[in-house]
Amino acid sequence: MAVATQYATGRRKCAIARAWVTGRAGDITINDQPIEKVFPRLTLRQIIQFPLEIGGVVGQYSIKATVHGGGPTGQAGALRHAIARALVVLNQPLRAPLKKEGLLTRDSREAPGLPFFCVGGMSEG
Repeated sequence: MAVATQYATGRRKCAIARAWVTGRAGDITINDQPIEKVFPRLTLRQIIQFPLEIGGVVGQYSIKATVHGGGPTGQAGALRHAIARALVVLNQPLRAPLKKEGLLTRDSREAPGLPFFCVGGMSEG
């Protein structure tokens, strides 16, 4: 029997995460490195693993992901969004608890842009 793999994209702030969730026990690999090396802070690792904890499927899926753009917090949020979206496709009953926690909704808050008079920098003269 073939193992199901699901791809999903997640976004937060300026960060974009692509995650491949495979239905077999394994670890989380980000940019071909273990999660502990990419996200050394425990809080960021908890953010990433939150969808798995809500669904009660910790350790049941192997996750390979790529993240780029933004900072560490934005990347962790984007990866959480991608994992949640992939889990819903693999396991439909997880949709209700993940949606209740707001994990399927993109956090569209962005850093504010500069005012129009600041774009060119300080004017001389």
